[in-house]
Amino acid sequence: MVRFPKIKPVRDYTIWDSFMVSSAPLQVFSTGRLLPALTIASLLLLSPTAQAQTPSLPESAPVDTQTPEDLQTPGDNQDLRPLAQGILSVQGGQQLMSEAGSAVSAQNYDLAVNKLQQARQVFNQLSNFHQDLAASFAGIDTRIADAQRQQAFQTAQMRDEATYQLALVHRAQNKPELAVPLLVQIVRSQNPTRDLGKKAYQQLLELGFVDTPFPRDGGVEAPTP
Repeated sequence: MVRFPKIKPVRDYTIWDSFMVSSAPLQVFSTGRLLPALTIASLLLLSPTAQAQTPSLPESAPVDTQTPEDLQTPGDNQDLRPLAQGILSVQGGQQLMSEAGSAVSAQNYDLAVNKLQQARQVFNQLSNFHQDLAASFAGIDTRIADAQRQQAFQTAQMRDEATYQLALVHRAQNKPELAVPLLVQIVRSQNPTRDLGKKAYQQLLELGFVDTPFPRDGGVEAPTP
C-alpha cells in the first residue's frame, strides 16, 4: 500500500501581507478611486513575481494496483530456514559433490578430493543425526521416527556415493592404498548384493585386492548353515 505524503497548507505571505485588511472600520470608496486600486491589484497578481510565489499542487501519485502475489520475489517460495541452504544439509552436500565433479573435469584431483571428503563428512553427519532422532522418537511418535529413519537411509546412500567417487579419484591419482579402505566401507555399508556394493567390490577386484569375482556366473550361492 502506497503512503501518500501529507500536504501541508502553504501560505503565500508576500501576497497576503500586501493585501492585508486592516482592523479599522471599512471605508466606502468612490467608483473613481476604487477602479485604479483594482487595476493595480490585478497587475500584481498577473506579474511573474506573483505567479512564481504561488505554490503548485503536487501531481497525484499513481495508484498501486499490484496484488500481494505480484510483490513477491522469485525466492519468496523457497525454504528460508537457516539450515535449508547451509552446509549441514542435503543441498550443501550436493553442492560440494557438484564442485568435485567440476574439479575432476578440470583434472584438479586435489581439489576434487577435498570437496568429496567434505561432502562425505556432511552426509555422514546428517545420517547419524537423523538416526539418533529416529531412535529418540521410537515408541513415542511413529510418524516422526519413520520419517527420520527414512532421511537417515537417504543421506547414508549419498554418503556412500560420495565415498565411491572419492575412491575413484584416488585411483586416478595412482593411490590405490587410499581407495581400498573406502571401497571396503562401501561393501560393508551397502551389502554386496546391492548395485553400489557390487561396483565397489568390482573395483577391489580390478585393484587386485580380491581374487574372486562377484556375482559368480551361476548366481549367488546360498550360505551354508
